[in-house]
Amino acid sequence: MGKKTWVKRSAIYFAVTVLASLFVFTNVALSDDDSCLHCGMKKAKFGHSWVIIEHSDGTKEGVCSVHCAAIDMALHTHLPVDKITVGDYNTKKQIDVDKAYWVIGGDKMGVMTTRAKWAFETKEAADAFIAEHGGRPSIFEEVMKSAFEDMYEDSLMIQKKKKMMKMKKNQS
Repeated sequence: MGKKTWVKRSAIYFAVTVLASLFVFTNVALSDDDSCLHCGMKKAKFGHSWVIIEHSDGTKEGVCSVHCAAIDMALHTHLPVDKITVGDYNTKKQIDVDKAYWVIGGDKMGVMTTRAKWAFETKEAADAFIAEHGGRPSIFEEVMKSAFEDMYEDSLMIQKKKKMMKMKKNQS
């Protein structure tokens, strides 16, 4: 292979790599293989709480939970939000956060939080969850306020869990 061919192939490889990187970092949460931008949890496992935040500049952030969505919104105050969807607790289908029927609390441990915040596509599904697991109905604005209120305690809980997991791993 000649020097010109090598340079040309290198330039093409570089351009493809840069374009692929731009696609990956600006369009997260498009497949079940994706991981949460902030904690690394997999969408395939947490589709029932997965949040997609679409910004006015066209970027999308995929995160595992309302907790990580609150982190993302706090870190990106300079990017107006156009739309937010969340996974329905039962079906994992992405639904508009303002049309969802929300439940705060109950006996089911939340994702990245001790005070769970679950979304349901129908009122009947939310009511059935409350009847079985407890909690109370809510709206998205209150859910986000709760996420920010819970942030300190939840962050301590997450750090403690990670420390315990690390200790278990080191004992093996």
